[in-house]
Amino acid sequence: MLGLGTIINTVAIVTGGVIGHFTGKLFKQDQQNALTIACGVSVIFIAIAGAMQGMLNIDDGKILSGKSMLIVLCLALGTIIGELIGIEKGFEHFGEWLKKKTGNSGDNQFVSAFVTASLTVCIGAMAIVGAIQDGISGDPTTLVVKSVLDFIIIAVMTSSLGKGCIFSAIPVLIFEGIITLLARLIAPLMTESAISYLSLIGSILIFCVGLNLIWGKKVRVANMLPSIVLAVIAAYLPWTL
Repeated sequence: MLGLGTIINTVAIVTGGVIGHFTGKLFKQDQQNALTIACGVSVIFIAIAGAMQGMLNIDDGKILSGKSMLIVLCLALGTIIGELIGIEKGFEHFGEWLKKKTGNSGDNQFVSAFVTASLTVCIGAMAIVGAIQDGISGDPTTLVVKSVLDFIIIAVMTSSLGKGCIFSAIPVLIFEGIITLLARLIAPLMTESAISYLSLIGSILIFCVGLNLIWGKKVRVANMLPSIVLAVIAAYLPWTL
């Protein structure tokens, strides 16, 4: 069934969010704050693991790092593009619209929770590669694995940040659904280098999401999303960054 992985991923996020919403009511405010920080720390270490996998390699028994120029250029240029376009404001406007349409006007954390959760579950190579596999061969395995991770992450996030996290299922459904439908066009572009670069920059953006969870909104992560596109483009340059 075409798009089965996307459907499973969407359902997993909604289910995890609903469970997190009801279990979150069992915690006091200070306990919810502690849970938010714990979630932020977890996200940061997951991101560090992904980033280090892309930056470090072992040569003759020595650990070497690389791709520093790739990171600097993609993040700097991508952020400038994102700031000019105003991607973060777009996310927030959509969140405000959802907030009103779903009857959550009194929830002051709704928009922040929606944006944070959406960025956490949408950014990363698993979403793109998994959707391509699902679209071409009908194999939802990668998205099923991602669904398990998203289920846990959204359950924890919702219990501490609020039910705005549940609606992160919408951008996931749209994003993965479009990639699944366009899989045969996108697949030739996703070379091994392109996936590696995308994963590296995506991990760094997820790291920034973790920072925001712990210290409040310090980084406009949505405005950095063009960095991922630039990372894929960089894989086709005739020289190594």
